[in-house]
Amino acid sequence: MGHFTNTQGGARTGCTVVIAKKGAIGGVDVRGSAPATRETDLLRPGNLVQKVHAVLLTGGSAFGLDAASGVMAFLEKKHIGFETGFAKVPIVVGAALYDLGVGDPKIRPDFSAGMAACEDAFRPGPFAHPSTQVGAGTGATVGKLLGPLQAEKSGIGFAQAKASGATIAALVAVNAYGDVYDKQGNIVRGCTEDGARVNMVQALAEGGSEEGGFPVNTTIGVIMTDAILTKEQAYKLAAMGHDGLARAIRPVHTMNDGDALFTLATGAIAASLGSLIAVVPGVVEDAILDAVSRD
Repeated sequence: MGHFTNTQGGARTGCTVVIAKKGAIGGVDVRGSAPATRETDLLRPGNLVQKVHAVLLTGGSAFGLDAASGVMAFLEKKHIGFETGFAKVPIVVGAALYDLGVGDPKIRPDFSAGMAACEDAFRPGPFAHPSTQVGAGTGATVGKLLGPLQAEKSGIGFAQAKASGATIAALVAVNAYGDVYDKQGNIVRGCTEDGARVNMVQALAEGGSEEGGFPVNTTIGVIMTDAILTKEQAYKLAAMGHDGLARAIRPVHTMNDGDALFTLATGAIAASLGSLIAVVPGVVEDAILDAVSRD
C-alpha cells in the first residue's frame, strides 16, 4: 500500500492505494447514504471478474476518483490486470471521502496523484505511516454537527489481528459526520463548542438538526486478509466490518455519510469464516481509534 499526500499551496488532501499484484478476491459493502464509489458493481457475486488488483481510497469527493486512472496506468505498465486477450485491464475499485471544505477545494487527487501513490506502494521496505494525516486521511475530520470549524481532525488508521491462523487487517480513512468513541464509551474525537465536546447523539436526540452541519463526510476503508474466501464471503466480511464502524462512530451511516468498506482476500490460508467474522469488527474499530490517536 502507498500514499500520496498534498499539503502544498493551501491543499489538504491525498489518496491511498492498496495493490494486490496477483489479484485478490474482492468484496464491498456500502452503508452510507451519500457514497462516491468506483466499480463496486463488479464485486457483486455472480459477476464475471473475480479478482481485484487495487483499491483506491481518496479525498477530493467524486473529483478524487480521477486518481484511479493513474492507478490503472501504473498497473498497466507493470503488466498487472485482468487478461482480455488483447490487453491486461487492471481492476481498480475505490471510494472517495469529502475533504473539499478543509483545504483548497480546487486541489484534488488526480491522475498524477494515483500514479504517485502506486510508486509509494512499490517502494522497498515495510509499510508504515508515522502520521495519520497522510494519503486519504490528510483532510479527514470528525464531529461535524456544528460545521467544519467545530470538527476535530482525524486521519487514516491501521490495525491487524490473527483469526484461525489467518491475518486480518484494516486500513480506514475516518472522515465521519459523527463522533469517535473509545472502548470505554468516551468521546475521544468529535464535535466541539467553546472548547468543550458536544455529544452529537444526545444533541440530535434533543432536537438538534443535521442541516447546520457539514453535509458530506464518509468513512472508507479496506479489510485485508490472506484467508481463502469466495466473493460471497468477501462481501460478508466487509458487511461485518461495518459493525466496527458502529462501535466506534456515533451516529454512523447517516444521510451525510458515504461509508464504504472493501475486502481483499489473497487466498493463501484456509481459515474459518466464522472466526474472521468474529474478529473483523474489533480490527476495524481499532483502525478507527488508531486514526484519531496519533497526529
